[in-house]
Amino acid sequence: MKTHSKIKIIFLLPSLVAGGAERVISFVAQSIDKDKFDTILLVAGFEKDSAYDVSNVNVVYLNKPRILTALPSIIKYIIKQKPEVVVSSISHVNTAMSMISPLFKNTKFIGREATVLSKRKNEEKSRKWSPAYFLPNGFKNLDMLICQSQDMAEDMVSNFEVPKDKVCVINNPISKLPPVKQKTDFGEIKKYITVGRLTEVKGHIRILEMLSMLKTPFEYTIIGDGSLKDKIFEKAKELKLDSSITHIPFTNKVNDYIAKNDMFLQGSYVEGFPNALLESCVVGTPVIAFNAPGGTKEIVENGINGFLVDNKDEFLKRLNENRTWNPKKVSDSVYQKFNKERILQQYETLFFNVLNKSA
Repeated sequence: MKTHSKIKIIFLLPSLVAGGAERVISFVAQSIDKDKFDTILLVAGFEKDSAYDVSNVNVVYLNKPRILTALPSIIKYIIKQKPEVVVSSISHVNTAMSMISPLFKNTKFIGREATVLSKRKNEEKSRKWSPAYFLPNGFKNLDMLICQSQDMAEDMVSNFEVPKDKVCVINNPISKLPPVKQKTDFGEIKKYITVGRLTEVKGHIRILEMLSMLKTPFEYTIIGDGSLKDKIFEKAKELKLDSSITHIPFTNKVNDYIAKNDMFLQGSYVEGFPNALLESCVVGTPVIAFNAPGGTKEIVENGINGFLVDNKDEFLKRLNENRTWNPKKVSDSVYQKFNKERILQQYETLFFNVLNKSA
């Protein structure tokens, strides 16, 4: 065991583009106790693509377009830095680290998974460097695999041959705490919002189908962009909803938009850990979400911060309700479980446990 007092950790990401994994890993790298940990954020991609302002951590860009082409540089960097821990996130990066981990006997490799892999729709048909080439046992050489939800952990054990003692659950943190909104009552026109990538797995089309059945006026804001955009808005036009929909491809003021709406709608068929839904609860906007595989059920508390539904009929029933919500209670329900201090402590404890050290 090394004698220096701080534990050196390299956090590895493919890029710092806007995304849940990028936000969480960069946040942890910046925020864990610097009296205990010496952290480096290693980014395979390009600085010009960064969507986050990162401080309080040394950031190194390898300026490579893909993890595969960055792998030789990653290996050289690990040899040079001699970290005690390497933390990676996203399936194909975790697979790559599992492959090279036998080269580094004095380094522990920890992966962080971002989705319920066995349930995920085939969204990566064009990706050449795919975890599908290596699974089901592509994670076998990792010392620990962090899952964002219990469903994800069970999926890793049952379907991807990851030993149960090498899997742990750490939810995503509330990294920023915006003001909780004051307004509680629905107006004459109900205002709904959905935030997320415009892809099939996010279920925008089934939300549109249910909104088309409403007898009362509404406004629906969709924030996000993606490959299914044209199909989604063709469906909206077909259902004669286009005049009720506002589309915002990208904004830095997501929380402001969520706070101005009455309900957050999530139509996803699978979710790793739905950050946008969590952000909605944080600002006090209740949610309606399908009980999809993943972390949604760990956030939603029926009647407290929204509703978890099993089918379209139940979703439509909740859309038609005129319940009064307490924004502070909605926010408190998630803050108690997912505040950053609690989640950071779980990460720090994990690092000590993997190294068999005491805090």
